[in-house]
Amino acid sequence: MISALKSAHPARRAVLVGSYVLLVEWSRALIQNEPHMAVAALVLGGAALALVAAGWPAERLGLGTSRLGLRILGGLALGAVLLLPAAVRSAAVPMLPAGLAVAAVAVSIGEELAFRGALYAALDELGGAPLAIVGTTALWTAAHTLSHPPEFLGAVAAAGLLLALWRWACRDLVGPVIGHVIADLAL
Repeated sequence: MISALKSAHPARRAVLVGSYVLLVEWSRALIQNEPHMAVAALVLGGAALALVAAGWPAERLGLGTSRLGLRILGGLALGAVLLLPAAVRSAAVPMLPAGLAVAAVAVSIGEELAFRGALYAALDELGGAPLAIVGTTALWTAAHTLSHPPEFLGAVAAAGLLLALWRWACRDLVGPVIGHVIADLAL
């Protein structure tokens, strides 16, 4: 798949990346509902999502090392913003078991590498930042239709839009990865 992506026309590359990401996300969502499969589905799904970023230059993915301290600080700020929905809940948030926490980290990193990394880069190459922002947000929301209740998809879309806007404005993926990990661990 990696060699096919490198040589593909930008439109074909975007379609291949988007299709692959949706297939992995929907498969993961279906498998994690099976008894005793949640941790394995999250970890393997995260790894399969991360594979789509293989072969892309780090800078195209937003993974350069310049201003790393600011990127980390930005990620903490994004995490705080993404936790706002949890702050308005009246019930206490339960602590994740260690295995599920590791799985949440794996899928968070994989999703960011796939959506705001490779898919964003492919759509940006095809049609610029507006297409990359709207396209990643739309596919992100569609990818979560099997794993989240319909009434939560607005919040999913808002989170995807926030992370895509950060990716565009800062040309950074470190912040979205950190923010997403924080949110998945807490929500």
